[in-house]
Amino acid sequence: SQKILTAFFLLLASLMLLYSKESLYFALTGLNLWFLKMIPTLLPFMILSGIMVRMNLTEGFAGLFYPLLGHMFSIGKNGVYCIIMGFLCGFPMGARVITELYERDRLTKTEAQYLLCFCNNIGPIYFVSFVLPTIGVKSGVFLWLMGMYGLPLIYGFLLRHTVYRGMVQRGQPVSWIPGGENSLSIPPVSSGPNPGQSLLYHVDDAIQAAMHSITSLGGYMICFNLLNLVPQVLFQQMHINEKMSSLLLPLINGLLEITSGISRIGNRFPLAVLVLLPFGGFSCMAQTYSIIRHTDLSLGSYIRHKVGLTLLTAFYYGILTMAGFT
Repeated sequence: SQKILTAFFLLLASLMLLYSKESLYFALTGLNLWFLKMIPTLLPFMILSGIMVRMNLTEGFAGLFYPLLGHMFSIGKNGVYCIIMGFLCGFPMGARVITELYERDRLTKTEAQYLLCFCNNIGPIYFVSFVLPTIGVKSGVFLWLMGMYGLPLIYGFLLRHTVYRGMVQRGQPVSWIPGGENSLSIPPVSSGPNPGQSLLYHVDDAIQAAMHSITSLGGYMICFNLLNLVPQVLFQQMHINEKMSSLLLPLINGLLEITSGISRIGNRFPLAVLVLLPFGGFSCMAQTYSIIRHTDLSLGSYIRHKVGLTLLTAFYYGILTMAGFT
């Protein structure tokens, strides 16, 4: 495997030298997406959420939604906070919030793994303002929102009452449920920030952590956009006709990095765009790995559930497409 990886990176380096114009284009595409899209839309949420996590304010905020979501999913207030941030703030805020709360012992490992299954999604503002206009959707917005956000909620609800029906919440006494995922009794976590640390301390810590994360995510966007150089050159060398290239290259682009892929696909294949979104592309998978890699949370489990949600989404949007809603 090392020989294969070495050969691949040598190939990529050679292509970057031989096709410098194309490699510069793909690298700049990733850099522009990071600078113009990800930083202004994601960084403020990262900083604010980081402050709330460090100040132990998450439960107070989630208390507004707990009567509905807490009982629906049988989770605590920190779990409700993860659902809110994961669904409203956009990828990869779900994974980041879950990881931060887990690292601070406010979620059990099972809670964190469960929430990771369905709380790391494309943001609704991104979906409504960029994706739907790009693929040419002008009406029936609720139906499209239902597929992108209603399905993950239903999926999470079903998981909670099947695979994770015996999940123990942080601070909840253990009661044995046959076939459930129980663990040893978990003591409650103390509430309130450390009195020896000021508000400015937590703000500074949250900013530094957010800057580190956003820089890492930008690196992944640039790298995965740059990988588009390989199939493009390969198609050129194989003399694949322009019609076939215009069909396959944007789809490969979307698999590697979703935002630039959607821009290239446009309104030609709306169903393909809608199916790619819940999966997120390999760049999103790598970004999630970068967030959870210092924990013992399973990336494999996350990917399996993402694939499951992708298949459900394909079925749902396939029905809408056949019914003529596109």
